[in-house]
Amino acid sequence: MDHHQFTSLLAFLRTVPDPRKARGKRYSWELLLAIVGCALLSGCSTGSAIANWAGNHAFEAAAWLGIPLRRVPSHSTLRRALRYVDIEALERQVACYVRALTDGDGGRGAIAGADGQPLRAVAVDGKEVRGATAHGERVQLVSMVRHGSAETLAQRQIGRGSSEITVVSELLAGRDLRGVIVTLDALHTQRATAQQIIDQGGDYLMVVKRNQPTLYEDIETLFRDSARVLQGDRGRYCSWGKGHGRVEGRTLTCSRELSGYLDWPGARQVAKRSCWRKDMRTGEVSLEITYAVTSLGWERAGARELELVWRGHWTIENRAHYVRDETFGEDRGQICKGNAPRALAALRNALLAGLRHAGWRNIAEALRYYGASTARALAFICGQARSVQRGGLATAA
Repeated sequence: MDHHQFTSLLAFLRTVPDPRKARGKRYSWELLLAIVGCALLSGCSTGSAIANWAGNHAFEAAAWLGIPLRRVPSHSTLRRALRYVDIEALERQVACYVRALTDGDGGRGAIAGADGQPLRAVAVDGKEVRGATAHGERVQLVSMVRHGSAETLAQRQIGRGSSEITVVSELLAGRDLRGVIVTLDALHTQRATAQQIIDQGGDYLMVVKRNQPTLYEDIETLFRDSARVLQGDRGRYCSWGKGHGRVEGRTLTCSRELSGYLDWPGARQVAKRSCWRKDMRTGEVSLEITYAVTSLGWERAGARELELVWRGHWTIENRAHYVRDETFGEDRGQICKGNAPRALAALRNALLAGLRHAGWRNIAEALRYYGASTARALAFICGQARSVQRGGLATAA
């Protein structure tokens, strides 16, 4: 996979300000960032594992970077670096790195709209860092993830006294949403959020549940009338799939009949999604019905396109949050103080984007590959080697 061309992550991280006081510094800030990045890339998920990687490979990393090193950074040194890092600067540089990887590739993950133009979508949702929460204060993050390709474009933490709804608004604020569909689950089906997306030039698809009772009842009543036949104001799309020991059938029906009736910012269509599942082992059958509202007009997105956009929302869970939890071991991590949990989450987001850009489809396999070779990990994180190692000390070439 290393034949793929990609931008060095450290080229972006090295501009993050060093939070340490000038007096008493023993280690290069660039080296500490490189060690943490390489350790994560090699499958290390806990503070002790990162420190062990440093103990085994710090001299190699220093030699690669051309930085003199006389002793290995301790566990506490690495922990403090993460705890006090300028987290906003780190998040900005990770976002810049992801943009650099995907520059000129804005159509990746897009689907063809009903008018033939691409529909680009991002999913916004929250995630709890359970490993950090179990050993300290609750750590909750809100992310924006591109459908399909699963790059995390932005991330913010929910602070004390704030809420996920408020942080979603902050995450969206100031972003150019022209040509972008924002998909959100029912918690974020809020008037203010819908209006903000419209005001910033975007579109939305929002799941509707009983936390918005009037909207929910209006949509439910419309689709409850089974005597109605499909007319010019309605569309239907059916699909099915088989996997994980079950068969699943899906039907999405959309309607623009309420577009002039609903008191909801920008609403152009509503949709009903029926999902029928059969467990092949037990024979158990289940039916789930969900509703949604969208600002997408009929001319851009019919039933087929809405189904694809709706399913694309699960990119954030299946290809971003789940991979961070299970493959990178985020939920097993116990680093819980200061900015460290969010910093590690940001670095994992960067690694996910970089690995997928480099052509990796199986992230667990990628971590094994880089974990088996320090040189591979250093090349991925740091770029081309700048030095050699002589006499047991790392020195510039």
